[in-house]
Amino acid sequence: MSESNKKRDYEKALSLYNQGIKEFRKEDYDKALSSFESLLEKYPEEHELIDRAKVYMSICKRGKKQEVISPKNISDFLFFAQMKINQSDFDGAIKLLEKALELKREEARVYYLMATAYVQNGQKEEGLEALKKAIQKDKTVAIIAQNEPDFEPIWVDKRFKVLVKLS
Repeated sequence: MSESNKKRDYEKALSLYNQGIKEFRKEDYDKALSSFESLLEKYPEEHELIDRAKVYMSICKRGKKQEVISPKNISDFLFFAQMKINQSDFDGAIKLLEKALELKREEARVYYLMATAYVQNGQKEEGLEALKKAIQKDKTVAIIAQNEPDFEPIWVDKRFKVLVKLS
């Protein structure tokens, strides 16, 4: 195969991979799986893309199953909320966490995840307020928050520094 054909095939494979990622982020697991399966079928020689696609395929298959399962306890709500945060579905995570608060109002982890979801969603004020509540419920959260990459957008904020006792 000529160099230009290899490059063209790689670009087509990359396009399928990117389409799969795009659908994955929208949580359209069926379409994402279809794109990843096409990649495997049409471009098996693209090992690096295939390896990545296989990881996403397994997540898609689990994600499809999990959508049928509804959270029953605080651990379930935290798990599903973290999954939504990882998928950049911050609004979905916040909704789950609000329901979690109905179960257990004093749970610091709920407020902490809420803070990360708010901050990542660009809602800094809400994020700082949720972080404050998390720290009030469990002082050790302040230490964890100091190096949390999800809080990078507010690291320079004086209120954040006061909350986690940095100066």
